[in-house]
Amino acid sequence: MFRQIFDTNNPLKTALAALLLALSALPGTVSAQNLVSRADQLDAYHARRDSLIDFYAHNVKADDLTRGGYIDIASKLYRGIDMDWVEARLDSLMQDPRGDMFWMYPFITVTYVGRDKLSDTYKKKMRDMWRTYMPYRGDTENHWAMYYTAMYLITQMYPDEPGEAWFNGKSSRENHEEAREYLIEWMDIATTIGQGEYDSPDYFGVFVLPMAQLYAWAEDPEMQRRGRMMLEWILADFAVENLHGLYTGAHSRTYPPQVKEQWKVTSTSFAWLIFGNTPFYPTGYAAILAYSGFELPEIIYHIGTDRSQPYVHREKKRTRHRIRYSDVKNAPVYKYTYMRPEYSIGSSQGGLLQPIQQHTWDITWDVDDPRGKHNTFFTIHPYSSPTELGMYFAEHLGMITELVVRSKTTYDSWDKWTGGSPYEQVFQHKDVVISLTDIPEGQKFPHFDGLFSKDLSAREDDASGWIFAQGGDAMIACYPLAPYEWMQEEDGTWRMHSKSLKNGAVVQVAPASQFESFEAFKKAVRALPLQTKTSPKAQVSFTTLAGEKLQFAYDDTPTVNGTPVDYNNWPLFEGPFLNAEVGSRKLTMSYGQLRRVLDFNTLTITDSVVE
Repeated sequence: MFRQIFDTNNPLKTALAALLLALSALPGTVSAQNLVSRADQLDAYHARRDSLIDFYAHNVKADDLTRGGYIDIASKLYRGIDMDWVEARLDSLMQDPRGDMFWMYPFITVTYVGRDKLSDTYKKKMRDMWRTYMPYRGDTENHWAMYYTAMYLITQMYPDEPGEAWFNGKSSRENHEEAREYLIEWMDIATTIGQGEYDSPDYFGVFVLPMAQLYAWAEDPEMQRRGRMMLEWILADFAVENLHGLYTGAHSRTYPPQVKEQWKVTSTSFAWLIFGNTPFYPTGYAAILAYSGFELPEIIYHIGTDRSQPYVHREKKRTRHRIRYSDVKNAPVYKYTYMRPEYSIGSSQGGLLQPIQQHTWDITWDVDDPRGKHNTFFTIHPYSSPTELGMYFAEHLGMITELVVRSKTTYDSWDKWTGGSPYEQVFQHKDVVISLTDIPEGQKFPHFDGLFSKDLSAREDDASGWIFAQGGDAMIACYPLAPYEWMQEEDGTWRMHSKSLKNGAVVQVAPASQFESFEAFKKAVRALPLQTKTSPKAQVSFTTLAGEKLQFAYDDTPTVNGTPVDYNNWPLFEGPFLNAEVGSRKLTMSYGQLRRVLDFNTLTITDSVVE
């Protein structure tokens, strides 16, 4: 895969960094992994880290005072350059603070990166901003992580000041204790029942950056250790579900463009930085990790880059806090991922797991260069309702949809590609996904859709009822349970559009290497035992290419070879690389003979080598 690295000052360093980066980005096989020593891993990481910081340090010329944000300022401070520009630009930005917690995280970054380089005059000006500007705390998990981390760090720097010195009227001590209490509680929830804004390619960075800030700047050894451990926990969670830099499978939150072009998201910038397994994609979030001094443990590097063997990985997450229309505060989310060198398939169980931006399942196939590519396939029941929004937001139901559409413009659109539905249920076993719907009469969007990418190399309707497709080395067979029509979108996407209410699809995927040809794959799938019904409800009985019998009916527990799936004992993490029990606060990482245990009960990190 193509890799790119930038150093705007030193062409020789750029060439060396590119060479090191190429070494770190060899295909994820065991033999290739062994070619890259730990020293070479770190050298390549340091080269990418320096290149990212230099990218922002030289992003704006010193004679241009019309543009530049806090990350540009922090990078110039980190490099100790263009101090006149830094102070002039700070003056300009501080005249009109905005963004609430999205102002807080870069501002606290500049505060700490520049604490030994800014003049006392500017330090005083920046300190006073915490008195005169009142940032909104927000209403989501990521908002509070950023807000309270910034409050923890700024009150650490100014520890003995009275309430009138702060925008909220609380003293330094009160703010500091509140921030510490919340951050510890959030870590406790995440390490026992999982995150609510789980595995989001777009919001991944706003959980990484506050933990990186704690690791870099918390003076209390316990909180610094917590930041380090939570940072590793989140990065390991990403590592196991990424395919050459792309965050695959089910997500709590994503956006319409990125659900198709999966490379163009925040998580990609971290994959480039820590793994070197995808093209360069700069973000300020990743720059903060670069400033922090954090170095990825060797075991997480291997987990994130070795795709030599197929594996199944399971996780348990939770919904965000529900305030109406639910018997539970946090409903469980059952995640399942099947990873191969050629593709990844990942899913959650369907239903309403996150408002507005849920992505229930997908296939992601590997491509040499993911930029501009829509290397994905999935199905969806588009759903819009004040009930969904009212479950998670406190606004009056009469205007809640209108308020949401002001910022999430596709939420109330029939042709959207993001969102969950209470009338869609999904079951996955290895490389087979079955999605079923039971849409009541009168629903706003009474149809079931499948996304067939512009970048498929083949898409064929077959007389057997199967639709056959190929993306990269992933051969895909999709069997819709009801009649459908094709609709083409402006970007080249083909929409499989079915208006039957009791509906669904069976999807079988296989690597091209297992068949002599596409025709051989089609022949094998046609021969598989398959029975489907849509009355009285959608149901499927299917024997997979691997010879396993799957049975799934809407509202019933699915079975594999006659054994019901055990959702009651679903683990927090389970697979060859990550393992943790629900409620344990303890994550065990494994790769070959390497072991690393993060134990939040004792706040310890333990490394070992299994002989």
